[in-house]
Amino acid sequence: MLYDKAKIYVEGGDGGDGVISFRREAHVPRGGPDGGDGGHGGGVVLLCDSSRRDLGALRSKHFRADGGNHGEGSNKQGARGEDKVIMVPPGTQAVSIGGAVIDLTETGQTAVLAKGGRGGHGNKRFSTSVRQAPRFAEQGTSGESGMVELRLKLLADAGLIGLPNAGKSSLLSRLTRADPKVADYPFTTLEPVLGTIEADDRQVVLADIPGLIEGAADGAGLGHEFLAHVERCAMLVHVVELAPSDGEPLENYRTVRAELAAHDTGLDELPELLALSKADLWTDADMADHVAEWDKTLGGSVLGIIPVSSATGTGLAHLTEAVVRFVPEDVRVPVTTGADGVEVDFEAEHLTYRPKGEGGYSVERESDGAFRIHGNGVKVLFDRFDMENEEALGYLETRLIEMGVMAELKRAGFEPGNEIRVGEYELELH
Repeated sequence: MLYDKAKIYVEGGDGGDGVISFRREAHVPRGGPDGGDGGHGGGVVLLCDSSRRDLGALRSKHFRADGGNHGEGSNKQGARGEDKVIMVPPGTQAVSIGGAVIDLTETGQTAVLAKGGRGGHGNKRFSTSVRQAPRFAEQGTSGESGMVELRLKLLADAGLIGLPNAGKSSLLSRLTRADPKVADYPFTTLEPVLGTIEADDRQVVLADIPGLIEGAADGAGLGHEFLAHVERCAMLVHVVELAPSDGEPLENYRTVRAELAAHDTGLDELPELLALSKADLWTDADMADHVAEWDKTLGGSVLGIIPVSSATGTGLAHLTEAVVRFVPEDVRVPVTTGADGVEVDFEAEHLTYRPKGEGGYSVERESDGAFRIHGNGVKVLFDRFDMENEEALGYLETRLIEMGVMAELKRAGFEPGNEIRVGEYELELH
C-alpha cells in the first residue's frame, strides 16, 4: 500500500540559557562578568532521500530536536542542539510551523519544519561602562512545535488516466518495465504505479493513476485519493475503451474530464493525448472511422488520437514517440515560498523561514485599567528574562523605551505604577 499522507508532531529544541558568572582568580583584582551564551536549539529538518518510496514510516510519530546547552563561565558558549532529520521521498510537500510552503523534489534538498529556540545571552553581553557588573542573563527561548501534515505527490512526467478497466495497467506494462497488476475486473490498480519510457537520449516517467469514476473529486471510488499525483505531470494520456462494459465511450471520456475539472487544480488544462485502447478488437477500417469520429468531436482540444493495443503492440511505438515528443525536456522546478509569499531556493544548507511581523506591537487598555501589550517581539523579550530579577526588570524597561513601547503606552494613557500585561506576565512599571 502507498502511504502518501502522514501527520506528525514536530518540536524544535529549546535554546540554552545564558549564565551569570564573574571571573574570580587569584591576583586578578577586577575580574568582571564572564558568563557565556546558551546554545541554539536544533531544528526539525526534512531531508529528501531518493531511497524512500512513501511516508509509511512517519505515521503517528513525534519528532523532537535536541535543546541547546546552557552557557558557562569563562565566556564558554553552550553547544548547539542537534537537528532532528526526517528522511522523506522526492515529491514530499508540507507547510512548516512558520507558514512556509515546502516542496522537495531532488535528493539532498532540505527544509526546516520547526525552528529551534535561540540561546540566551550570558551576563558578559550586558556589561557596559555604566553597568559593569550585570547580575542577570537571558533565558533561552522555546523551539517551534505543532502538528504538520506531509503529502507525497509522485514525480511523473505524464499520467495515464481513464475509467477503471480501460486498459491503463496493461498499457503501462508494455510501454515501460513496470509490472502493475493486470486483471479483467475494475479497480485492479489500488495505488499509483510508476514506469519509465526509455528514449534514445532521455527518460520519461509515466504514472498509472487508479481509475476515476463519477464523483471522484468529491471522494467517490479511488480517484479522489490519487488525483493529486497527477498535478505534477506535464501532460496526460487519456485511455478510452471503445467497447466498454459500462456506458458509452464519449460519455466515459467526458466523465473523467469533468472529474479533472472538479479537482480544481488545473488538471483539465494539461495537454492531453487520447489513446483508444484494445484496438485489436476492431478492423483497421473500423479504427480509422473511430479516429475520424473522435477527431471531429474533440477538434484541436487534444494533441493527437492514437489507437493502441497492449495485446498485439499496435500503436505502441507511435504513442511512445508522441509522449516523449510532447513532454518538455526542461525540468520543472517546484515553487517553494516563505510565509511572505516570496519564492525561496534551495542553495542554503538549511532553509529557515521566519514569520512576518515579529517586531510589531500594539497597546490596548483593558476594562480593569491595566494595559496589555500585543506583539510577538515583545512577548519573546519578556520570555528571555527572569521577572523576579530587579536588574533584569530594569534592563527590560530600558528596552521597552528603546523600542518605542513606552511612548505608545503613554499615548494610551499609561502612568507610572500602572500594571502592564504581556502574555501571561503581569507587572507594574515605574
